Amino acid sequence: MHFTYLDTFILIVYLAGITLFGIKIAGKQSSSRDYFLGGRKIPWWAVCFAIVATETSTLTFISIPGLAYMTNLNFLQLTLGYFLGRVVVAWIILPAYFRGELGTAYSYLASRFGIPMKNLASGVFMITRLAADGVRLFATAIPLALILQGTFIAANLSSEWIYIGSIFLIAIVSLSYTFVGGLRAVVWMDVVQLFIYFAGAVAAIVIVSGDLSGGLAGGIAKAAEAGKYEIFNFSFEGGVKGFFSTPYTLIASILGGAFLSMASHGIDQLIVQRLLAAGSLIASRKALILTGGIIIVQFALFLFLGSLLYVFYGGAEILADEVFPRFIIEEMPSGITGLIIAALFAAAMSTLSSSITALGSATMYDYVIPYYKRLTAVNELAISRLITVIWCLLLVGSAVFFMQSSQAVVELALSIASFTYGGLLGTFFLGVLFKGPRLRDAIPAFAAGIAVMIYIILFTSIAWTWYTLIGAAVTVITGQLLALRSSYPRKH
Repeated sequence: MHFTYLDTFILIVYLAGITLFGIKIAGKQSSSRDYFLGGRKIPWWAVCFAIVATETSTLTFISIPGLAYMTNLNFLQLTLGYFLGRVVVAWIILPAYFRGELGTAYSYLASRFGIPMKNLASGVFMITRLAADGVRLFATAIPLALILQGTFIAANLSSEWIYIGSIFLIAIVSLSYTFVGGLRAVVWMDVVQLFIYFAGAVAAIVIVSGDLSGGLAGGIAKAAEAGKYEIFNFSFEGGVKGFFSTPYTLIASILGGAFLSMASHGIDQLIVQRLLAAGSLIASRKALILTGGIIIVQFALFLFLGSLLYVFYGGAEILADEVFPRFIIEEMPSGITGLIIAALFAAAMSTLSSSITALGSATMYDYVIPYYKRLTAVNELAISRLITVIWCLLLVGSAVFFMQSSQAVVELALSIASFTYGGLLGTFFLGVLFKGPRLRDAIPAFAAGIAVMIYIILFTSIAWTWYTLIGAAVTVITGQLLALRSSYPRKH
């Protein structure tokens, strides 16, 4: 790998600096409310930037340019759905979270359906997040392992141990400021890291443009000739089967993006934790809606980079996920390579640290505090930090597990949310929009939603953009039918 001493210096300074700055900015923590919710006093604009950073992982950083390289800008249609989904969450789901002192997204389900529903939903979230973010942690360790290979640090180590060491290093850096400062430190570090990886993307665009015939304008013209700037897909080819198996038609993208966003930003504790930290419904709404606009710009930026890379490589056959990493390794000048790798880590650590705090808060508020109500604030804080360490170690274990797995298993793990998001979102809709369903209706409906999704994902060709919508619809319909059946008077 073309990684010089200057690049190494930049990366070391970044990792050390981000650790020290995160610890310094953490402030004093006196309770689990401070630790996991930032005292509910974090500015809405910081929450906004933190949400964008959290939902942008290393996989996004690498894969989105590759997607434009292989196809066009059809993916941008999804971002329109993402924005629409956030609007629905802001006005339908969020108000339910601010009708009491809720600590997690799943605490609402306890008040609406009962503790068993809350525990089930929270447990499903934990399993989903542990697997999905374990994969992301492993993916982030890949460039660091490539850097370390061939250096004196890894001279006597096997490739496997280099990867394990890389996973531990990234986890330790992320844990250091997360352990000390909780959500407050994580949010402010996310704000910093958001601008770092944006800077990395802009730097890549500038560099690739300089290597193109005709510069940026020439690259845009050639990409346009190749059809790279086609955004909307109104196709209905292939009949009903073709319509549901094509992921990036306009209807599939907007509906799929909207329901996926409703699930990820309305019921996933990873995002809801930050919205609760904003302290009020108005502040949370502003933060959430603005993220929708930023996400459109962000994906447009990375897709645009992919279109320029297509021109740079002349459309050569390259695996989608290898396009941007190949450019970083082979073409970036000394110093800028270090910046881009630092940007990769910025995207990764924002997701990892956010995952640790989300899992910790769900454990604390859904499973510890409800059953140990006599805990003092000091004890709550100590237990919160212990839980944070445990979840970090479990995420490391998950990353090591997927390191041993085949690509097919990794792809399965990356789509785990698709199995559960529909059922979770449908259960929230049952609680928020309908008065009839009770616990005896909600749990079977949730199970039905997940069961149908397992069948669709494993045994049909339906595109992933439909998954959350179908799962939510099955859950809501099943719950309503069960509630109606329960409401009929029984014959004696």
